[in-house]
Formats: sequence, structure tokens, C-alpha cells
Amino acid sequence: MAGRKGVKHLNYVDRLKIEALYANKKTAKEIAAYLCRDLSCIYKELKRGQYERLTTDLRKIPAYSADRAQQDYDSKATAKGAPLKLGKNHRLAKFIESAIMKEKFSPVAVSFRIAQNRQAFGVTLCARTIYNYIEQDVFLRLSRKHLPRGGRTKRREGRGPAYRLKRPLCQSIEDRPKDIANRADFGHWEMDTVIGTRKGSGPVLLVLTERATRQEIILKMRTKTAAETVRCLNRLERQYGARFRQVFQTITVDNGSEFMDFEGMQKSCLSKIPRTKIYYCHPYSSWERGSNENANGLIRRFIPKGTSISDYSNTQIKQVEHWMNHYPRQILGGECSDTLFKRYLLAL
Repeated sequence: MAGRKGVKHLNYVDRLKIEALYANKKTAKEIAAYLCRDLSCIYKELKRGQYERLTTDLRKIPAYSADRAQQDYDSKATAKGAPLKLGKNHRLAKFIESAIMKEKFSPVAVSFRIAQNRQAFGVTLCARTIYNYIEQDVFLRLSRKHLPRGGRTKRREGRGPAYRLKRPLCQSIEDRPKDIANRADFGHWEMDTVIGTRKGSGPVLLVLTERATRQEIILKMRTKTAAETVRCLNRLERQYGARFRQVFQTITVDNGSEFMDFEGMQKSCLSKIPRTKIYYCHPYSSWERGSNENANGLIRRFIPKGTSISDYSNTQIKQVEHWMNHYPRQILGGECSDTLFKRYLLAL
């Protein structure tokens, strides 16, 4: 068996061997064994030099060209800048791959985790560097498709017609105290629902986002109704008891039908004193609940659009909530929401 286990990069001779083996219908696994290379390395190399070849009967079949692959390799090699900070730190490379591919972290969140464990890894990497490494195919398994939204920037898409009230039922966001907008005070929340399929009236998620800490609370509702919303808030009030009024001073919602019962949402189920204050956004102004909208995007990493909420147990939903509250946030300087939330609770 031929091969040089210590060689890091494939050379032109190796690529000629791959071309001959692939032409003889050898599988990637067989080629990897022959060259003593990792299977993922061979897959990436076959992709690098792949093209379609016409047979004598004018059929197109996949083929591999050593010249094409070498030309691509040389082109990328000449474009290289400074040496990779990642170097031969295989432990760090595996950590980055695992964090993005399995834990669904973004490169920004990964960079914070690396900084927090600098002593263990011996180096820090900014998010832009991690993005660049992914673009340059530095990692064996990690690629753009593993990034949130596949590495694409968020697009604003037009939505279909939805039932909304023409004007707020109760207090408008315009009447909300101005100091709430700067997020300096704790206890002001945004609330929304996340649906599964648009067919029928199945379960939905009630999502609450605390504006200062970005703490998330996700509750499964049986139906998208005002009665179910009130029932969930009652459950929360029983959980927090007398502290509910301090933790949930205000809640800002949109004009959806599930938030029509503002009296029920504000009325305490434990006493005669109102438990919170509800404010309504302007119609078609989701940006007025920006933190909530961002949270919904994070939830979609685990519960894609079009999937039924009934397919997810309460345990699975709580796992998503736990992930979100322990996710390093750039806007929080790398800290997670749960740390800040508990800090505020202790101060009450």
C-alpha cells in the first residue's frame, strides 16, 4: 500500500493517483485507505477536481481531474495571507466544528467561548477570522451550510394577510414610559407567538423576552387563543408568586388575536391588584419588539418553519429555552442571558 501518513497536504502525484483510482471506479473510502488519508480529505479533494465527462454514447458522468484540482489548490495557496492562527491546534478546530455543527452556535458565540477559555486553547479568534476560515475550507467537516441561515444575510420577506386589530385595545407603545426603550431597567418584556404549520389551530409557542437581559421564557400553548395566553400568564404568576410584579413590570405585544384580552393578561390570578401593564405595538411594526423577533429566529434553528409544534414535547421546548438562555450574546459582551437574569433576581 502506498502513502505517506506524515504529509499534510496532497501534492500533484497524489492527485494523479486519485484520478487513476477514481477512473477505475474506486470509492472514496478505498482511495482514502490506499493513500492513508482521512476520508473527509478525499471527499473534499474529489469535490475540488470534479467535473462532468462525456462518454462515447454522449452521457455525462462525474469525473476527477488532477490538473483541475492542482490548479484550484495553487490558486488558493497564492491568495493566502498571514499564517493561520489556528495552526496545528486540532483541539481548537474540533471545538469550533462541534460548537457550530452540533450546538448550533454562530461564529460570534464561538469566539466568545474561545476567549473565555483562552488559557485552555492558547489563542483567541475573532468571529471574522472564524468566518474566513470557513470560507477558505480550513476545517475538514465545517462549511457555510452549517452556519445559521446557511451563512446568508437575513432578508425581509413580505407576509401574507393576517388578522390584526386596527388600533391598540389598551395602552399603545407610545404611552409606554420612555426610559423602558433604553433597556436600563429590569422587568420589561416583549411577548409573541411562534406557530408551526399554518394549517389548523394546533399548538403554538408563547415566547417572552426580557429586554435588559434577553432572558427567554417559552411556553407551549394548546391553541393560539386569548384564553390560552391568559392561562400561560397565570401559570407564570403562580411560579413567581409575589415577585411576579417586579419581574414582569410591563409586557409589550403586537396586535394579534391571541393578545386581545388585555384585561385578562393584566389581571392577577392571586390577588385583586393588577400583575403587569400591557402595551401594544403599532400594526405591522415588528421592529418595535426587536428582541422578541431575534429570539424567534433562534428558536427556528431547532423548530423550523412548517413543522408542527405538537411534534415537540415540553422537555424538548425547555431544552431550546435552556440553550437560548446559556448562549453567549454579542450584545451582552459575551455573557449569557441566564447569568444576568439571575443577577437581577438576586438584587430584587
